[in-house]
Amino acid sequence: MLAFAIFIVTLVLVIWQPKGLGIGWSAMGGALIALLFGVVQWSDVGIVWDIVWDATFTFVALIIISLILDEAGFFGWAALHVARLGNGRGRLLFPMIVLLGAFISTFFANDGAALLLTPIVIAILLRLDFAPKSALAFIIATGFIADTASLPLVTSNLVNIVSANYFDIGFGRYAAVMVPVNIVSVLATILVLWIAYARHIPKHYSTANLSSPQSAIKDPLVCRAAFPLLALLLIAYFATESLGLVISVVTGAAALILMAIAGRWWQGGRDSKFSMTNILKKAPWQIVLFSIGMYLVVYGLGNAGLTAYGVQILNWLGQQGTVVATVGTGFLSAIMASVMNNMPSTLIGALAIDSAQVPTTTTRELMIYANVIGNDLGPKFTPIGSLATLLWLHVLAEKNYKISWGQYMKVGLLITPPVLLATLLALVFWLPLLPSV
Repeated sequence: MLAFAIFIVTLVLVIWQPKGLGIGWSAMGGALIALLFGVVQWSDVGIVWDIVWDATFTFVALIIISLILDEAGFFGWAALHVARLGNGRGRLLFPMIVLLGAFISTFFANDGAALLLTPIVIAILLRLDFAPKSALAFIIATGFIADTASLPLVTSNLVNIVSANYFDIGFGRYAAVMVPVNIVSVLATILVLWIAYARHIPKHYSTANLSSPQSAIKDPLVCRAAFPLLALLLIAYFATESLGLVISVVTGAAALILMAIAGRWWQGGRDSKFSMTNILKKAPWQIVLFSIGMYLVVYGLGNAGLTAYGVQILNWLGQQGTVVATVGTGFLSAIMASVMNNMPSTLIGALAIDSAQVPTTTTRELMIYANVIGNDLGPKFTPIGSLATLLWLHVLAEKNYKISWGQYMKVGLLITPPVLLATLLALVFWLPLLPSV
């Protein structure tokens, strides 16, 4: 009960975010209380840090890359291109915006998609003069695709990195399993969003008030470097896997290269279009504190018995066949993520799967990936499920778009279950077709 009470207080502070405290210091405060009361031991700090450090610094590097590209105008350029390619047809623009969100989520993580794409889409919708209900359909779509398209690469979500590192899954193996599954997730998201919002999407819109895509570019050199750098980064992830290089080192190197280009380091900073210092100040350093703090609090909750309960449930699911084991694990993880946030939920799920006794290695692997899917997609049940959703709601509030928790959960409970089910069934079908590891 003490571990549970500390977790609840910490979660409330993380969601509430008292002025000047931030999610990082809130989580670290909970971790300190857990240490003082003996819920976790000092030796647990090293264990938890070993689990989360690579994911945390990879995330920071990806967000730095995203912030530089955003400052250079890359995402605004892409969004304006999409708006023009829609050719005045609202029902073509809608899936194109969703696919743009899926692309950003894949390469810049779900938090990057929520943080960067949302204000750009809102600005374009204002230029297109969409009615409030029409604009809401696009805004909801942007928020949901950030998480539901964050499956394909290890780097697409913090959850993926933590799980891949914990179970020693290589970048190539992870992509081979999850890229096809992610395609199903994206298509299911488009279908469900279309069923829910098609009647609100305008058939036609005028492009007369849209700026040219070129006008969004503030730093042409950085924008020209974007696609080659992304291609090299993706190749490097695969190429360095056999060398044992951690993902954060590869991603950090890409971030340094882009910083050098944007900062014109070879010219001593002359002709730089924006300040690298300001970019680094905007980086989510609080996430470093949040990762170690929140995971310590949840590790204490696991020590207090939550992991043991999870093991019992997973043992039973594992005996029911691959479909029940996969779907059951995915929905169990989704419910946990929606209640306690997907980052700590991922750790509890991983610890439980690692201790569970399941009949076959295929079933175990299905449960590992189902835990990832549940923690990537399941957070959409509630506003507290993921940092991406909290960031998305924060951005909307800054733009005077208010979505209450009740409104959000009504949409989340309608959209999430069918997408989650379709994605888990795709995993059950696809993974056994691959060579075993």
